[in-house]
Amino acid sequence: MTEREGTGTATVVGAGIAGLATAIGLRRAGWTVTVLERRTEPERYGAAFGIHPTAQSALDRFGVGGALRAHAVPYRDAHIRTPDGRTLARLPLERIERKAGRPELLISRTYLLDALLAALDAFGDVSVKLGETVSDVAALAATQDLVVGADGIRSAVRTARFGARSGPRPVSTVAWIGIADFESPVHGETWGRGRFFGLTPVEPGRTNWYATAPVRGAGGSTSPTASSAAAEEELRAAFAGWHDPIPRILDATDPITWIRYEMRHLHPALPSFVSADGRTAPVALVGDAAHAMTPNLGQGACTAILDADALTRAVAAAPPGPAALAAALRAYDRERRRSAQRTAFASRTLHRFMSTERTWLRDAAVRLLPG
Repeated sequence: MTEREGTGTATVVGAGIAGLATAIGLRRAGWTVTVLERRTEPERYGAAFGIHPTAQSALDRFGVGGALRAHAVPYRDAHIRTPDGRTLARLPLERIERKAGRPELLISRTYLLDALLAALDAFGDVSVKLGETVSDVAALAATQDLVVGADGIRSAVRTARFGARSGPRPVSTVAWIGIADFESPVHGETWGRGRFFGLTPVEPGRTNWYATAPVRGAGGSTSPTASSAAAEEELRAAFAGWHDPIPRILDATDPITWIRYEMRHLHPALPSFVSADGRTAPVALVGDAAHAMTPNLGQGACTAILDADALTRAVAAAPPGPAALAAALRAYDRERRRSAQRTAFASRTLHRFMSTERTWLRDAAVRLLPG
């Protein structure tokens, strides 16, 4: 995608991966773009994102592929294990690499956000306004040619245009994420009874990890929050006795940096990712605002990037005028909605499979996977 002149004005609500990528794509298409973010500073929580080759190609089109590869590491040779360390199967990373001609990459959330922010800053005229809470979407739409909802699973833009029927739904699982100052000799996931623990590379000398267990008692926070002494004890107890290096990974991570949250997904699936009633500016949803999913497939960041790419390609190809823009948004919806919703459904299904209490049946099925 090359930068061109345009006359449209767009406001992107949300400055996460989906929102920043969309803002870059719209600006490269010649639009005047404003980004509104309710946080007072760019989000820095989280650990590593897996970036599939298709999403890598999209980031190349956004002009940030070089920055991605400067900080990312390839993901290869990962296994599914039992809590005592026995290997059940290999993750299909080699097949992905052979098919795409390049490997899956892992990058720290911070590095990817910084790369996207730097790309926006290079334009010199994209306003990113922090500490801006959008409470009146209709008033915002009245002043713009396009509003993009990239404001996450509790999207105010989605609720304003699509109602409250679709919203965050718990899956009775609490999750932790962190980065250890220790380089694990093994990578992949360990599946136990109702819980699992994952290890991936993220940068030399460090390891990205994530863990889940059933919600107990009142449940976890719905938003990522710093861990507490009680949460630390909860996590250590959930994985006590699991194979090396899981205990060492936890010991090598400052508990203050652990993030704990209750896993949720968007349900029911939306009938459309766009709304264009002709009375005010059309609205398009991207990322978690459109299809928040459980993290089991590791596709949350990828689907957000692919949404941004598809939306801005469609808009860039449209001639001027509201009718053409509405048609471009419908084209975006056709390209992305079913694909993203299939990914979300597959991730939720995998979550149930991984988190089952009937481990003997699950493990037997996993052993049948091709090596």
